[in-house]
Amino acid sequence: MVLVGFTLQPEREYCGLLEPLLVEDADYFEVTPETTWVRDGDELFRPNGFWRLFRELGERTGKPFIAHGVGLSLGTFAEDGARLARCLEAIRMSQEAFRFLWYTDHLGATVLDGRAVTIPVPLPMTSEAAAAVRDRLGALQEIVPDVGFENSAFYYLLGKPLEEPAFFGRILERPRTHLLLDLHNLFTNAVNLGFDAEAWLERLDLTRVIEIHVSGGSASEPEWLPSRRVMRLDSHDAPVPEEVWRLLERTAPRCPNLRGVTLERMEGTVGEGDVPLLREELARVRRTVG
Repeated sequence: MVLVGFTLQPEREYCGLLEPLLVEDADYFEVTPETTWVRDGDELFRPNGFWRLFRELGERTGKPFIAHGVGLSLGTFAEDGARLARCLEAIRMSQEAFRFLWYTDHLGATVLDGRAVTIPVPLPMTSEAAAAVRDRLGALQEIVPDVGFENSAFYYLLGKPLEEPAFFGRILERPRTHLLLDLHNLFTNAVNLGFDAEAWLERLDLTRVIEIHVSGGSASEPEWLPSRRVMRLDSHDAPVPEEVWRLLERTAPRCPNLRGVTLERMEGTVGEGDVPLLREELARVRRTVG
């Protein structure tokens, strides 16, 4: 059976408004571990208030957790052993507390030359880059046996879009390494970079998909770019568009090792009027994969 999950975000209003949905409609909770840590002066990490809030929710409902990180920087080539060791130690601490069923992070580099760049930077689609990501996943696998990466939303690529699936295949050579297939990210890239999402999926090894993400997004402001071109944003602030629902309907049945489909929504974007919509979206996911 494919489970249906929902993201936990580090905002008390969000968690309070969505408490009935979390308790009654979700099979599991997806957590970004970095949102449950604070950094001490010596750059070690310790739990924050959301660590306790999320754990209490899990204990009260008996529902499991999965992890979707943002800070491992899977594509960092340069030696950053000290930073990586601190990050892995915090992940180990989180795994002991939350017992994640699997752990994924975003494909790309979020640390370049020792500097945090906040959002993932795309990688060259080379054997060297694939090996670097494999090594990071291998280190993560010493803590959580099932690990993987998410296809990221990028606004440029270091290669052709339809070459991405083959690059993913070179990364996923180790046993128990997986792909988190984010269909809104795929839709966003297809719109902004001008390629066919279905053609991209036809080239992808769907046997490696462990989880699917669905979400919504919005359009950029014309004033952001000198050309006034409007871009699609992976902003998780709106309903799932019909194009993404169609991708889910066509793709999920072709993923034999799919374990979960997660509905994402960002903190700061949920009001009381959004709760019925989100419940219906979770129900639609369940009808689609059930």
